[in-house]
Amino acid sequence: MIRVGIGGWNFDEWRGGVFYPDDLPQRRELEFASRALSSIEINATYYGSQKPTTFQKWHDETPDDFVFAIKASRYATNRKNLGEAGGSVEKFLTSGITKLGDKLGPINWQLAATKTFDPEEFAAFLALLPKTQDGIALRHAIEVRHDSFADNKAAELCRDRNIALIRGADSEFPDIDVETADFAYMRLMGTTDRANGYTPKALDHWAEEAKRMAKGRDLFLYVISGHKARNPACAQALIERLT
Repeated sequence: MIRVGIGGWNFDEWRGGVFYPDDLPQRRELEFASRALSSIEINATYYGSQKPTTFQKWHDETPDDFVFAIKASRYATNRKNLGEAGGSVEKFLTSGITKLGDKLGPINWQLAATKTFDPEEFAAFLALLPKTQDGIALRHAIEVRHDSFADNKAAELCRDRNIALIRGADSEFPDIDVETADFAYMRLMGTTDRANGYTPKALDHWAEEAKRMAKGRDLFLYVISGHKARNPACAQALIERLT
């Protein structure tokens, strides 16, 4: 299964006929986006906590086969010592995210760009990530943003716990393309102001990369950053190539 989507859904750049129809009320944007795409990465959770009723609302507004990825709180990941993040990790996991039920996809634990790889610290952080919460299986993914994580030991530590290393593709961040879990996660971040964000040739390339990464496992692919106004069109163009 390859799921393709965008990060968030409430952006002015997508209104006025760019992605959302002119007459679409903002309260129905998630309803629309979740039927045009197969997944969305929730970004608001990175900046602040959401109410359990909000997660339940998002669950109820989306199709039965839809899946959300969710960015973990920055208070858990942007710290001097990741191994001391236990309280923040627990607070995030008990904030109501399991109200998404079977629509809860992977959790993106995004590290700061200044965080360098320290094997003991990284192992201590990974040990804080439980396999279940409220009876729901959790899939964890780590987004590293420093070259020092291009280290076999980092991959081994993730592999030991079935945690995916997120591939930050076409960006200023390191593109670490290694298999460490029974699912894969890619964030494609280089769209431009072209009609579909990329040239047709580039879209073909990323579609082939998605197929390769998805062999024998699920892939979650999100078009994010780059030229934001084109991200939904890029995601849809990739879906066309993958179906």
